[in-house]
Amino acid sequence: MAVKKFWTIDHACGHTVDADLSDRPADRRAGYARWLAGRDCPDCWRASRAEATEATAEWLAKQRATEQAEAKVWSEQYRMPPLEGTDRAVAWATRCRHQVVSAAYTALVVEGTTSEAEWEAIEDAVRLLTRAGWWLDQRDADPADLPELLDAASASDRPTENPHF
Repeated sequence: MAVKKFWTIDHACGHTVDADLSDRPADRRAGYARWLAGRDCPDCWRASRAEATEATAEWLAKQRATEQAEAKVWSEQYRMPPLEGTDRAVAWATRCRHQVVSAAYTALVVEGTTSEAEWEAIEDAVRLLTRAGWWLDQRDADPADLPELLDAASASDRPTENPHF
């Protein structure tokens, strides 16, 4: 007698589904059917994922709005010029600039050896970079590298870091 291919699964959500397990090796069908029985049916699983996705999207939107508001206040407080780029890029880059520069201040001044006077020079260099794309590119950079990154961005004698160019 052949191992059955169609199994009736009583899912944990209470629904019963006839499942075609012919794509599984015959010796693994019973175990897989038992595993499926411990899970919600596909419809209930999709519904729960949709709810979780909506909740995550709502949380993320609130988080982004909070970060955007903080970045705006910070930009005004430290007289940072507006960034240039598309609306979407500018909004994201404004948050990135705030996060990178704030983290750099902590790493260099609070925890490091950079003086307030040296930091003011760094801050002045930050004000010169208004291209949103540059800040997006630096969002994952080590905050302690900010002075070097600013120097590289403002060096007019070398357009790239490639020494052969």
